[in-house]
Amino acid sequence: MTEQTAQAHTAPADRGTPEREGTNWWQELRGLALMLLGVLALHSLVAKPFYIPSISMMPGLLVGDRLIVSKYPYGWNWSSLSFHLLPRSEHRILGRTPEYGDIVIVVPRNRKADLIKRVVALPGDRIAVVDGRIRLNGRFIPREIEPPVQIAADDALTCEGQESGHCYDGFAAYRTRLPSGREVYELPTYRETLPNGASYQVIDYFTQSLDNYGEITVPEGHVFLMGDDRDRSADSRAPFYVNARGEGDGGLGGPVPLSDIGGRAEFITFSLDGTQTWNPLSWWSAMRAGRAFTSLRPRIDRDRAAAGH
Repeated sequence: MTEQTAQAHTAPADRGTPEREGTNWWQELRGLALMLLGVLALHSLVAKPFYIPSISMMPGLLVGDRLIVSKYPYGWNWSSLSFHLLPRSEHRILGRTPEYGDIVIVVPRNRKADLIKRVVALPGDRIAVVDGRIRLNGRFIPREIEPPVQIAADDALTCEGQESGHCYDGFAAYRTRLPSGREVYELPTYRETLPNGASYQVIDYFTQSLDNYGEITVPEGHVFLMGDDRDRSADSRAPFYVNARGEGDGGLGGPVPLSDIGGRAEFITFSLDGTQTWNPLSWWSAMRAGRAFTSLRPRIDRDRAAAGH
């Protein structure tokens, strides 16, 4: 065998099998960290999902609605950061004031959970509630009776979120069966219109202490918030207190600082009626029809506003 032939036969053995490279865990972890930071930035600066756990914003929002809340309309503050990791502060970046009728999320004093309410008075306004009606700057805002809103009689609307075990039977008197056999709540419904023409529906179905609230002037840097369900809302009319566990409880205790406003509700993504289980296959049957992508911005009716003011 010649030297050239020997080299030809031994060449493949000399090359050998390439060694398999190990996983670069540092690179993998860095990629994961960057992805999580991107999600955190989007969640904190642009928009975040929100779940409705209570009946305080009926009829427009139902227990089980999933929303998108934009974080930038009023600037950014301590509550903008996801999971409220920053200490409470009055500082705001590019701060702006909400408009009448905006639905906003707020983090009350000594409470970590977000609440969702509607802006009904702005800084400098004088506001009072008389027999359930809003009086703004000395005049009642327009409030017109509308046909009773029909809301499907879901158990989720009486057992708030169903996880808490806290059930409410105040709608029982308004439960009715339609000719189709479908059961609904037909609740006394009104349409309110604020000075900028923002118009929205509220429900008011019994007399209670929050129907009257003495006139105050909203301080600078604050807004007055109310729920659209005027009889079941822990809002600016209701006193704030600390419960036996040392946790914030009750209402908002008056006007709310703008630095506690964390964003504006924009639209509903989808809504589940509470019959779903952990199995995603059950979600389809629990989906409420006609709610996906419903806008949560109030309609503007300047003619009705002008008539009232």
